[in-house]
Amino acid sequence: MLGNAVLGAVIAFALAVLTTPVGVSGAVFLIPVQISILHTPSPSLTPTNLLYNVLATPGALWRYSRRAPIRAPLTATLVLGTLPGVVVGAVLRVEVLSGPTAFYYVIAAVLIPLGAWLAVGRAPTVGRTPPSPRSPRIVVLALLVGVIGGIYGIGGGSLLAPLLVAVGFTIAEVAPAALASTFLTSIVGVIAYAVLSIRHSGSIAPVWVVGLAMGAGGLLGGYVGSGLQSRLPEPLLRRGLGVLALALGVRYLVTGLS
Repeated sequence: MLGNAVLGAVIAFALAVLTTPVGVSGAVFLIPVQISILHTPSPSLTPTNLLYNVLATPGALWRYSRRAPIRAPLTATLVLGTLPGVVVGAVLRVEVLSGPTAFYYVIAAVLIPLGAWLAVGRAPTVGRTPPSPRSPRIVVLALLVGVIGGIYGIGGGSLLAPLLVAVGFTIAEVAPAALASTFLTSIVGVIAYAVLSIRHSGSIAPVWVVGLAMGAGGLLGGYVGSGLQSRLPEPLLRRGLGVLALALGVRYLVTGLS
């Protein structure tokens, strides 16, 4: 267990450095790591991933808050949708998608479209006018992403960030808002899974040692990565993450089918 915790911390650090500049905590890539490398039992790996988010995002949020206020209208709108969504997703994960095979399909359904979008999608149109940060459409989008996040074990930033950038928001606006939403949503998600574990047998509560270790690595990596946002080429980051997500998604789709 200790060896898994150390390895998880190192991997989480590296992922957070790469993903935080675009408003993604890195949790979307840690589920495959937990399954194939750390061998975290299902469905405990989902709340373990959410625990990672709770610990990993504050460092990046603190650094972003020195440049712009975190409590922006966009942040409030995202939280309004993702908080109830993650509770619904947690219930679906425990009651419907607890088996490993079904979860492989969930991984593929999240990673393949996300990877294709990031790797080969067109860059957002410069100067495009975004919708109002308080738009009901953004609330609905955040609700759907919250449900997916509750099932998959992510706060939703990895899905919200590219979608919001595509409709006209800048990375500078999206990154802190998406990470703040991820942080708050993940707290609610961990609590939801802890409550569900009381009335269910099996591996439902987080694997605390692994989650805490990954969170510590992500905290340091997020702090470093947020400081690199203005120095790293955004297209290269976006496409590199897309290729990785696409490859992982295809792998788990094949695993589920076989």
